[in-house]
Amino acid sequence: MPAPVSQPDDPALLRIEGPIATITLNRPAAFNSINLAIAQKLEQLAATIEGDDAIRVVILEGAGRAFSAGGDLQTIGAAAEANTVTPVVGELLKHYHAFIEIIRRMPKISLSSVHGSAAGAGMGLAFVTDLCIAAEDAKFTPAYAKIGVSPDGGSTVGIVGTVGARRALQIFLTEDNFTAKQALEWGLVAKIVPATELKAATRQLAERLAQNAPAAIAGTKSLVYAAATTPVKQQLDAEEHKIIMAMNTEEFRVAVKKFTSKSK
Repeated sequence: MPAPVSQPDDPALLRIEGPIATITLNRPAAFNSINLAIAQKLEQLAATIEGDDAIRVVILEGAGRAFSAGGDLQTIGAAAEANTVTPVVGELLKHYHAFIEIIRRMPKISLSSVHGSAAGAGMGLAFVTDLCIAAEDAKFTPAYAKIGVSPDGGSTVGIVGTVGARRALQIFLTEDNFTAKQALEWGLVAKIVPATELKAATRQLAERLAQNAPAAIAGTKSLVYAAATTPVKQQLDAEEHKIIMAMNTEEFRVAVKKFTSKSK
């Protein structure tokens, strides 16, 4: 499907440059907090990207001073007062979680580029992507326990698989916030850079990732996410299937010919 043309006041923007697509959370006055409008837009944009075979890497970033402050507490608070939490939050998460599902399953690498604050569902978004690069001054705030709720927005999907159950419980229940350096030490962040260099470093990493052949990206991503819950024989069969598929592409034939000619 053709990419939708983003308008300056859209709650999320899409920019496509060659094999790299960039989604920008675009509610800077609200620190890119997630309301129904942004959730619906994110689902739409992710579906567009998933259907575009030319795209290999997806960058997620936030406009303004923060990556994302998480769920829009004004909307959610009003729903709590009106006793309409179930329909209001249910509808919001239906679209937001659909967006997360697409990001995780699409045969493309997703890369979050985090500056400022990433809190609650915004923190979840930073770590539900395949990789995360962060500014040195980025701050991650679980936020959930403070307001008496459990995690959402893909927070347990991305974090538990990376740090394990004990560290995840520590993060969600005992950490008021943590730094980009701590996130790097825990394996949640791939790289930290000075804030002034974040955009350039993100683009450089995205371009490096985009050099990988589509079959390599798709096969590696699906195998890695399946490995923890798949029986060994089934995982080995999947490895065989994916690598043979990749070896039947023109990209492989060119790459192996180049490699073998160098070794002679």
